[in-house]
Amino acid sequence: MNVCQTCGACCASFRVDFHPAELAGGAFAWGAGVPREMTVPVTPAIVRMAGTDATEPRCVGLAGEIGKIVNCTIYDGRPSPCREFDTEHSACNRARQRCGLAPL
Repeated sequence: MNVCQTCGACCASFRVDFHPAELAGGAFAWGAGVPREMTVPVTPAIVRMAGTDATEPRCVGLAGEIGKIVNCTIYDGRPSPCREFDTEHSACNRARQRCGLAPL
């Protein structure tokens, strides 16, 4: 099992902004793209995953319990910031620490 499937800390730590072209039906969407109803508009050129700018952030696409078992409900269509983030990012361990998890 991939460590990300038991973590989810990044999904509960960072704001996720991306271009509207990654939305479902957009020119640069992967898979089905990000469902529009899971986002909030920021500017004409930026949308944000709902929940990621809350005081206690948690992406609306995250299912499960952080640190136990989690999954992304839109994994195949997830936006570019999520695709680019991995356990090699120093931000991964910052997110894990924020959520009370041991570093990798």
